[in-house]
Amino acid sequence: MGSAVGTERARERINAALDAIDAAHDVLRDTSSDLLGNKFRVDVAERLETQERTNRGLMYRYFAEIADPPDETGSVPATRSALWRRLRVTPNEITRRFKLAARIRPRRSLTGPPVPPELPTLAAAVEAGAVGEDHIRAVCRAVDVLPACVSPAAAATAERKLVEHATAVDAGIVIKLGQRIADYLNPDGLFNDNDRARRRGLHLGPQGPDGMSRLSGLLDPEARAFFEAVEAAVRPGRHLPDGKDPEARDDRTPAQRCHDALKLGLRTAIAAGGLGVHRGHPVTVVVTTTLAELDRAARAAVDSSVPMPAPATTGGGSRLPMRDLISMASNAIHYLAVFDNHTERPLYLGRQKRVATADQRLICYARDRGCTRPNCLESGYRCEVHHSPDWARGGRTDADKLFFACGGDHGMASRGELRTEVTDSGRLGWTDGTGPPEINHAHHPDELLSGDPDPPDGG
Repeated sequence: MGSAVGTERARERINAALDAIDAAHDVLRDTSSDLLGNKFRVDVAERLETQERTNRGLMYRYFAEIADPPDETGSVPATRSALWRRLRVTPNEITRRFKLAARIRPRRSLTGPPVPPELPTLAAAVEAGAVGEDHIRAVCRAVDVLPACVSPAAAATAERKLVEHATAVDAGIVIKLGQRIADYLNPDGLFNDNDRARRRGLHLGPQGPDGMSRLSGLLDPEARAFFEAVEAAVRPGRHLPDGKDPEARDDRTPAQRCHDALKLGLRTAIAAGGLGVHRGHPVTVVVTTTLAELDRAARAAVDSSVPMPAPATTGGGSRLPMRDLISMASNAIHYLAVFDNHTERPLYLGRQKRVATADQRLICYARDRGCTRPNCLESGYRCEVHHSPDWARGGRTDADKLFFACGGDHGMASRGELRTEVTDSGRLGWTDGTGPPEINHAHHPDELLSGDPDPPDGG
């Protein structure tokens, strides 16, 4: 009884505090500062910044408590899904917050006292609202770059010094201080294989409006050696872009030749067929389009008065201009998901086989493009094939009963935490039981733009 009373009292206190904050925000929004002058406005800006940082610290606290350990209200994937839906932030941002929370919050132990934070000085500064998000990133980056040969005591001292300065200067200066501390603690630049393995990584940024994507990261020595060899093959005058006269002058910059070398290496690796199988397909490029779009693109290629159709969609969810698709089709073998007539293909297997065939996955690429759970952004390359109804409940391995679902969402559906059903449009609807099934428009943004989010033809 006492525990129930304490729980309700804590819930009331937290809700009352949040209500008071909401009320204070209403006052601030409704009160003009026109007569107060910029000196007062700067004072207000400082207080708002501190409050925003304090609020961020509370957010990390709750993220840490959500994950360590999970309570009886649902699995961690289900809780992540709820956060994603309610906060409307990307899955990568949710993952980043969980990871950082694990580093700056005490971790509860089932068998002993709580485990202190990995970065205790930074944890205290975040909780006090003394540092902002940019400071947090700068301190973490500076600590993470230190090699294994640096003692834990020296690393802790570095963290303490960085946080002390972070409370007084901006993050740009903290980054420079971190670099100077690294030079002092590791003057000879000694890094072992584990250090390099820990730091290796490439980040492929989102596509811009022109279809270009930023690539950044660090290569380990072996990867660099491979890349240097490919780069040497694309020396001036060699491996010119497709369609360019081999006798023409090579006017590419070194950076552009470097880019073409990477593309050549990737294209050669895929064409060689030595990358194995991914979810039933040879590792290759999968592209979704329609026969009408292909026909129009072919006519546009020879007749400038014919407009080029909208880009096709790859299995990774990126946009591929039709000119590039046609160029790729002439250089490499890949799956082009165009199903104008598939009556002869084995797409309806009933209960004969549980695992979807390659052709059935192609149907999912063409129809779903990615995970079908509402608001999920995982691409088709990262999805499993989900039966609806579930295989364990008598589901059939038929093309119109198979849909893409990422690993986490597929698991929640299999455990019964989420339910799915095929809608009248032929797309898969998802529900947690509190409302009607909803389909995912994230991979079909044209549906939202057209004002008809549930087209009868399934989009």
